Amino acid sequence: MSNGEKLGRKDFEKLLEPMEEELVGMARWAQVSGARIVVLFEGRDTAGKGGAIKAFSGQLNPRQCRTVALSAPSEREQGQWYFQRYVPHLPARGEIVLFDRSWYNRAGVERVMGYASQAEVESFLRHVPLFEKALIDDGVLLFKYWLTCDQDKQEERLHERLEDPLKRWKLSPIDIAAREKYADYTLAREAMLEATHTAHAPWTLVDFNDQRRGRLTLIRDLLDRLPDTHCEAAEIDLPPLDGKPKKEKFGVLEPIRPFPLS
Repeated sequence: MSNGEKLGRKDFEKLLEPMEEELVGMARWAQVSGARIVVLFEGRDTAGKGGAIKAFSGQLNPRQCRTVALSAPSEREQGQWYFQRYVPHLPARGEIVLFDRSWYNRAGVERVMGYASQAEVESFLRHVPLFEKALIDDGVLLFKYWLTCDQDKQEERLHERLEDPLKRWKLSPIDIAAREKYADYTLAREAMLEATHTAHAPWTLVDFNDQRRGRLTLIRDLLDRLPDTHCEAAEIDLPPLDGKPKKEKFGVLEPIRPFPLS
């Protein structure tokens, strides 16, 4: 397959499978070592953040690997220190947290759509490197990914969501309003990168015009940047059952009828 050819589902699943084993090994290592891992997934609307998160976490224990996707701040949260509502979602020892959008909302959608003042944006850009330095100094492993997407791909995906009843919920009034602000989002992104691409918390940009290829690129990059995560799985022995396997019995209620296959 050439580099310009879109990756098919079967090829994607075949290439993802060995990485899933590595991700499971990474999670086991985090649990044993007590590592705290934070991954930020940022990018334009329809870039593919949700699909990347699903590919990353699909085989992991949801009690250990959590996805955080916060809604708009409440009136009370708007009166807090900006980072305050994100702090409770940070990982404890052995945990992995994936942010589907993060504190960088202030540098993107809030800036472009006018939900934050210029002074609030400038304050955020000054303070976020300090906030991230505090996390890293405390031992958090922080990875920041920006998923890139050309405007023609964005339009294609917006129309796909509009036409698919299973995806229409992904469309919001903000998504529609943001269509005309592609260039404004570009300027906001560049200002954000200039202020927050630091030695201690660098950004990594991943091409998500082909979302499946983008998922593989992102996961491979993260796995390669982690320390040696080799950790032998605990040995588990299943001794033979004592006697014949028993059929399940019901006294109070019976299961509903099985789904018809024809």
